[in-house]
Amino acid sequence: MPHSRDNPTSLSTAGIVARRLRQAREAVGLSQRDLGVKAGLDPSVASPRINQYERDRHIPNPAVLGQLGAVLDVPVAYFFAVDDDLAQAIMAIHRAAPSRRKHWLQALLAETSPTRKA
Repeated sequence: MPHSRDNPTSLSTAGIVARRLRQAREAVGLSQRDLGVKAGLDPSVASPRINQYERDRHIPNPAVLGQLGAVLDVPVAYFFAVDDDLAQAIMAIHRAAPSRRKHWLQALLAETSPTRKA
């Protein structure tokens, strides 16, 4: 399948990360430079580095991705969610209170159990 920004399932891993990083950054209203600096990048390279990540030129290593996620309040798994519904689900679970997460997980597992009758 050809690489397409309109069809997220066709994106490379770097493409998925680039798309999610930009979405998360724009959602919190940070500039590329501000995100990079808050994530611990040197101010002189912060903007170009984030720009390269968002343009699918480079993929951040796991440690940098963790730092970016911490600044943006998104779990690392979000950056790899190929489909938008999964990305939204990851964010909903991430932002929910721990007791709510447990409840949702139990309900989801019960709903999707292979032994569940339709």
